[in-house]
Amino acid sequence: MPKAKLLDEIAGKNRGILASSIDRQAILSAITELELQNPHPRPLTTAIDLLAGDWRLLYTTSQSLLGIDKFPLVKLGTIYQCIRPTNNAIYNIAEVSSLVPGLNGIVSIVATFTAVSESRVNVQFNRSLIGLQRLIDYSDPDRLITAIENGQKFTAIDLPINRKEGRSPAWLEVTYLDETLRIGRGNEGSVFVLTKS
Repeated sequence: MPKAKLLDEIAGKNRGILASSIDRQAILSAITELELQNPHPRPLTTAIDLLAGDWRLLYTTSQSLLGIDKFPLVKLGTIYQCIRPTNNAIYNIAEVSSLVPGLNGIVSIVATFTAVSESRVNVQFNRSLIGLQRLIDYSDPDRLITAIENGQKFTAIDLPINRKEGRSPAWLEVTYLDETLRIGRGNEGSVFVLTKS
């Protein structure tokens, strides 16, 4: 069972933070094997309902995400990618726990996507939000997304993201999708394995 094999390979790797180079090779091999059995090779046209929802990150090679864990006095908590196809929105939310009581935070990126094929989207990053969970009244991804969609202003670092002209667009390819697991590959060579929350 390729899916069970992949889940076994990534177990205990703390989303990739604890993965050695040998681990990463074995995980990538298991990912490639599972991708060959993708039950929904055209997810944007035939399985959009499966794609929608809140996904929790199990494993990634993205150093921009894993690097959050390297900041002093913080530990990277749960990371979510929440997809809302009805408004072509993606919300990336990383929970951050602090070694200092009361200073747990979140790092969130709000983006929109445009389908460019039946399995790939171009991603436009629009807004970043960095703040303390208690100051923005954060309890879960859905509540935060509702507040963002309602135009709420936050006591946080809340900035628009302006992509430089002439740069190639960021993109994400969905290479495997079933009812509980999604694999994606990004334009920077990163791979993402997520489970439905």
